[in-house]
Amino acid sequence: MPALDEIPWWKRTTVYQIYPRSFADSNGDGIGDLQGVIERLDYLRALGVETLWLSPFYDSPQADFGYDIRDYFGVAPEYGTLADARRLIDAVHARGMKVVFDMVLNHTSDQHPWFLDSRAGGAKRNWYIWREGRGKHGDKPPTNWRSMLGNNGWHRDAQSGQWYWASFLAFQPDLNYRNPAVKEAMLEVVRHWLRQGVDGLRLDIFNAIYKDASFANNPLSLRALPNPENPHGFFQRNVHTIDHPDTLAFARDLRRTVDAFQDPPRFVVGEVFGSPTTLRQYCGAENDGLHMVFLFKTLRLRFAEHDVRALIEEIEHAFPEPLTPTYVFGNHDRTRLLSRLDGHRRKAKLFATLQLTVRGVPFVYYGEEIGMEHYEIPLVHGLDPVAVRHRALPQWLARQLGRAGMLLNRDECRSPMQWSSGAHAGFSDATPWLAVHPEASSTNVEAQLADRESLLHCYQGLLALRRESPALNAGTLELMPAPRGIVAYRRAFDGDVAYVFLNFSDDEQPLSLSAPEGSTIFSNRDASIVPFGANFRLSPYEGVVISLPARGLQDA
Repeated sequence: MPALDEIPWWKRTTVYQIYPRSFADSNGDGIGDLQGVIERLDYLRALGVETLWLSPFYDSPQADFGYDIRDYFGVAPEYGTLADARRLIDAVHARGMKVVFDMVLNHTSDQHPWFLDSRAGGAKRNWYIWREGRGKHGDKPPTNWRSMLGNNGWHRDAQSGQWYWASFLAFQPDLNYRNPAVKEAMLEVVRHWLRQGVDGLRLDIFNAIYKDASFANNPLSLRALPNPENPHGFFQRNVHTIDHPDTLAFARDLRRTVDAFQDPPRFVVGEVFGSPTTLRQYCGAENDGLHMVFLFKTLRLRFAEHDVRALIEEIEHAFPEPLTPTYVFGNHDRTRLLSRLDGHRRKAKLFATLQLTVRGVPFVYYGEEIGMEHYEIPLVHGLDPVAVRHRALPQWLARQLGRAGMLLNRDECRSPMQWSSGAHAGFSDATPWLAVHPEASSTNVEAQLADRESLLHCYQGLLALRRESPALNAGTLELMPAPRGIVAYRRAFDGDVAYVFLNFSDDEQPLSLSAPEGSTIFSNRDASIVPFGANFRLSPYEGVVISLPARGLQDA
């Protein structure tokens, strides 16, 4: 086992995702910005998170609120300036934290100068994926390929009559990575931001980078809807558009590019979809691919002891050391965690205890620490381009699809951060770009800082415990036998040992343990750390962490 200081920092960190547009507005225009993030850094440091991931703020027409990039080297004016971005990097580092930027490698905006030149038939025509249509007049799509939203992913250009490919929305044309100039240009984008001091990159829809050069039709299937564990759907298997072997090879090229930057080392984490076993391949056969990938199966994890134990077993099998798994319960595309738990805050505390004590890197979505909930907004009022596309659907059907893993109005999980009970929840002095959740007056940072039994204090206690415990941030994980309803595991690093007991039942559970003198116990009930006694009872949905001196726990 390597010494603690030999383990890369990113394998031990905790990550907090910020959606800049909704986090904090510093200039009163109703839109969050980079200066707003800077002004809230002391809160994040006090919370205990160690790495911040910011969703895109690059120059963009904002048709997909930043995931349609017009200039990879610029900042959208509503978010600030390049000087603000550099100040943010410096301010994060000055507080002993790290910063990760979002990076969209797969596609650009259709307003990017590269695509404008390509569409006009200029020197960059081959920087995007163009094909002749089928049929006598070329008016049929080149293949049967469907986008990730289920529609035809080919779009005909009126000027040339040819079709271009877009894996997501029509205004986000895919780059052609089979052109060496494109590949090198995008690697240079990565180098640019690493040279600016960014500590890592989150890679948007990385599994769609390469498409099959044969342009063969995707085979048909009976599967209707995709989900995070199985991206195939809409009645076809996307074998020619997703998870292409050349994308896996590109992951290794990207790893070499990023690993060239040291002091400190940097990392990339990929947004990819599939089972843990499938996603393992993106990290490379020799651990030479992406540093980490999101394991989105956690986004659909049921609150049940059997399901939690089975998932930990699956992840430990698919991502053994030296690989590093990830645990994520929410993001800017998915229904918020507390809403999936029907607003049950004690259950949310237990999931937080799970997320922050298992082996791997936890990713916490902004507002999860205070229990922000999903805000249902009818499709007809959605600003999200996915919602606009689906406005004709009945709201009940949209709700059902959301429960199945297809959130059709992503505005619903992007409402402004709830800082206080004041006007607009303390997010802005002006009317926010999205409505504030109606529960903001009671669910906010200000109120929970004053409540020692709040969800916020639970996160704060867990983050402090994880940061100070080598067993929790770097140790091995061993699942242990436990009574029905309880998930138990042992974390250990060198002489540091911690035992975790999570009660997923609604019954009180007695536990009789014998621990040596000097043991302490953390409980998610009130975020306390107290000397450990030999016998205790786990309340419904309680999670405890027992930290031991070197001699260990007896008779567990």
